[in-house]
Amino acid sequence: MPPPEKKSTEQEEPLSASTPEEIQAILWKAADKLRGSVDSAQYKEFVLGLIFLKYVSDAFDEHRNKLAKELAEHGVPDDRIGDFLEDRDEYTGAHVFWVPETARWSWIAANAKSQGVGKLLDEAMDAVMRENAALTGAPPMIFNRGNVDQKRLTELVDLIGDARFDGNEEKPTQDVLGEVYEYFLANFARAEGKRGGEFYRPQSVVRLIVEILEPYEGRVYDPACGSGAMFVQASKFIETHRGRSHKADIAVYGQEWNERTWRLGKMNLAIHGIDGNLGPRWGDTFADDKHPDLKADFVMANPPFNISDWARDESDVRWRYGVPPSSNANFAWLQHAVSKLSDRGTAAVVLANGSHSAPRVEAKRMSHVVLQWCGMMLHCEG
Repeated sequence: MPPPEKKSTEQEEPLSASTPEEIQAILWKAADKLRGSVDSAQYKEFVLGLIFLKYVSDAFDEHRNKLAKELAEHGVPDDRIGDFLEDRDEYTGAHVFWVPETARWSWIAANAKSQGVGKLLDEAMDAVMRENAALTGAPPMIFNRGNVDQKRLTELVDLIGDARFDGNEEKPTQDVLGEVYEYFLANFARAEGKRGGEFYRPQSVVRLIVEILEPYEGRVYDPACGSGAMFVQASKFIETHRGRSHKADIAVYGQEWNERTWRLGKMNLAIHGIDGNLGPRWGDTFADDKHPDLKADFVMANPPFNISDWARDESDVRWRYGVPPSSNANFAWLQHAVSKLSDRGTAAVVLANGSHSAPRVEAKRMSHVVLQWCGMMLHCEG
């Protein structure tokens, strides 16, 4: 007898996906629902913002269920278990974000049609941000705007609700969502072409830099951090070589000039459990250094190439090896990296392949910088 015919996607029961591949399939379909209804540069914020909120809610529920089970096993009466389950300290003490009731996915899904999904999502993002200082300014509040198709948004919420970011003994919830988030960043970057370089760094370049520097412990800095790929890879490197318990051995600092990318970066670090400092807000690294007194043990950077319109101040103390030309910021990025190094710090900076063939004076100065700081690698892409 032939197997029963598979029903269409619209007829299937809601998926209870738990593997990264299953979740990726669901969520990429979710992205397609928004394509064409919002600006192409903005729809990644919608999708990644919702993924983030769903993860925060699922991680909260996962810990809540675990806590309820433990309390029951210890004989705590049912009428007291509820009090413990709403005790914020029970979550923050376990490094789980506290999620108010109206920001929990189950509540949003149940009330989306009756109370307005866009309004509920913006209020949920605001509530999560207010209750967790590490998320200040990160979650996007863009769902209740007049140009957002609320019907499509409701369908999107239903679709994302099919994905469960539940972990297991081999792969915790955090890792499952982290892989999904990285998958989407890469896909959105490919879709946007050159513009995708504003928020996404090629994994091959990121891994090369991290594996050369071997940032086992200390302060790690990226002056053009995008969505935080360098920090995520550094954390993975430590976990692979020294174990998950050593992830806190590094303190990460970064800066990003684009507001949307800065938000993506903050969410990315939160999802990966990295307590990073990306500054109180976005800003131009040259015009408004958010970490002026920082001395880092490791500087890793893949800054934008060949910027011709940059905030050049001839009196800036960072220009130890000569004032960079106004026509190109490559030499400025290199000197900025040097200025952030501690006495025994090392750095890796990816520059454009034309950097080694810059005008003679600038090329000589750049070579001098590299030679003076033996720990620095100048990698010419090409």
